[in-house]
Amino acid sequence: MKLPFLERLSFTGKKVKLKNGDEANTDAHIEERNQGERAPHPFWVIVQKEMADQIRSWRFVILFLIILLTCLGSLYTALTNIRDVAANIDANNAFLFLRLFTISDPDGTLPPFITFISFLGPLLGIALGFDAINAERNRGTLSRIVSQPIQRDYLINAKYIATLIMIAVLIFTLGFLVMAFGILATGLPPTWDEFWRIIVFMLMSIVYIGFWLNLSILFSIRFKQPATSAISCIAIWLFFGVFYSMIVNIIGGIGNEADGRFTQVLSNLNPNYLFSDITTILLTPSIRSVGPLTMEQVVGAIPSTLPLGQSLLLIWPQLTGLIAATLLCFALSYVIFMRQEIRA
Repeated sequence: MKLPFLERLSFTGKKVKLKNGDEANTDAHIEERNQGERAPHPFWVIVQKEMADQIRSWRFVILFLIILLTCLGSLYTALTNIRDVAANIDANNAFLFLRLFTISDPDGTLPPFITFISFLGPLLGIALGFDAINAERNRGTLSRIVSQPIQRDYLINAKYIATLIMIAVLIFTLGFLVMAFGILATGLPPTWDEFWRIIVFMLMSIVYIGFWLNLSILFSIRFKQPATSAISCIAIWLFFGVFYSMIVNIIGGIGNEADGRFTQVLSNLNPNYLFSDITTILLTPSIRSVGPLTMEQVVGAIPSTLPLGQSLLLIWPQLTGLIAATLLCFALSYVIFMRQEIRA
């Protein structure tokens, strides 16, 4: 016998008196009604909430528009110069579709797409994570969240995962946008090798931006003021982007051959340098080495392009270093947040 009025009951563990004097147990009815339904996990509830906050924020909208405009500018430069580039490359080793991501303006006014990603990617990660924790603390909502019956690490993990998902959606959207306009403009679809190289490039871009996101979250945990964490992240970004290479070049200019190998090691400590090597090898298959070659290595070498598998083996040290730096920043953020005292 169906009891329609029990559908409106929100309490359990009680018996309801029916008109005919019988009693109905609401627990059995509610269990039957909810059979097959499962409540969402608290972690994914926090992730969805953080993603919704990011989408509705003006900060994300402004960053998306800036990156979209720069992407369209680099795409316009590539499409206007693709004809001249196609006339000067070997037909057997063309990889013409990859040139959409690497072609720059001959006058140098607009850099290629990969340069925009390497320049604006860190700013995107920093802007989305510099106030992830300290803003919650300043508003007084952090103590309320951790007082709920959820694990404490759900908060920091959900903030990182939600922001990384938004970054991944943005990068793949821009990458497929460039591919779509390239197909419409040239009339040539990418080969499978070119397609997977572009996919791997977008994945590496997400890892690279994820490093700066983890760094900004680390500073948002360490410092109480969002302005302090933002300035610290931008200072580190400027150091690695501008001054670090200058220091390495000065060390390399006054040393010998042994010091040259030492400067190569120092360069590999720069995440910008690692990402530059990764993108260069992935999107330029004709490059066969990330460093200088000796005469013994050059003699007898066949001038041809590398398959995707060989290119991945070539950039494996850089990829491992970039992932290790990302995991290190996340581990430091996790340990500091779990040990930090949170007061109301």
